[in-house]
Amino acid sequence: MGVRGKKYRQAAEAFDRTEQLSLDEAVEKVKQAAFAKFDETVEVSIKLDLKKGQSIRDTMVPPHQFGKDTKILVFAKGDKAEEARDAGAAYVGDTDLIEKIKDGWLDFDVAVATPDMMKDVGKLGPILGRRGLMPNPKTQTVTFDIKAAVEELKKGRLEFRADKTGVVHLPVGKVSMDGEKIRENASVFIGEVQRRKPADAKGDFIRSVFIASTMGPGCRVAFS
Repeated sequence: MGVRGKKYRQAAEAFDRTEQLSLDEAVEKVKQAAFAKFDETVEVSIKLDLKKGQSIRDTMVPPHQFGKDTKILVFAKGDKAEEARDAGAAYVGDTDLIEKIKDGWLDFDVAVATPDMMKDVGKLGPILGRRGLMPNPKTQTVTFDIKAAVEELKKGRLEFRADKTGVVHLPVGKVSMDGEKIRENASVFIGEVQRRKPADAKGDFIRSVFIASTMGPGCRVAFS
């Protein structure tokens, strides 16, 4: 890791990574320590005790929205295409969108598809897969309930999954947000992860929780 900047080092001086703070205290400390000129994202990182073969991947809708509007693309035909348009999807189509993406167009944030479209959409795997845009049943982006999927995504539905080291990351707000709203988003996320503890997992499933802003140091959170 490269040498940290002066502002980061100054902010880090107020942090003790061995100290465990309440979520309220941790959020306020992270907000106070933010120093970037842009509105930093606040992210929670949860270290899990995952054994070989165990994984965590799901979605959640935070109680409080933040960030830019999500551009939603839907692969669907007929009535389901109309359902997607009525729900507010930015782009709706089938083979026309598939060909457009093959030509390099990727001006959208998330893709949803009806199950009957996946045979054709699957051909976009090398393009969408690398960018994390491939529709997937595990994230409720392959579904016939297009209306519900689009509406949840417009509300800010987020995907979370454990990486190879067993850590789950999720943005829970912006530094400019009210601290209570950030705390509520973070609390819901921690609870969602805890509820997805594998049935065969033993002992403490969550090993540690940290919260930090984009440029700032991490603050350890006490959890139960």
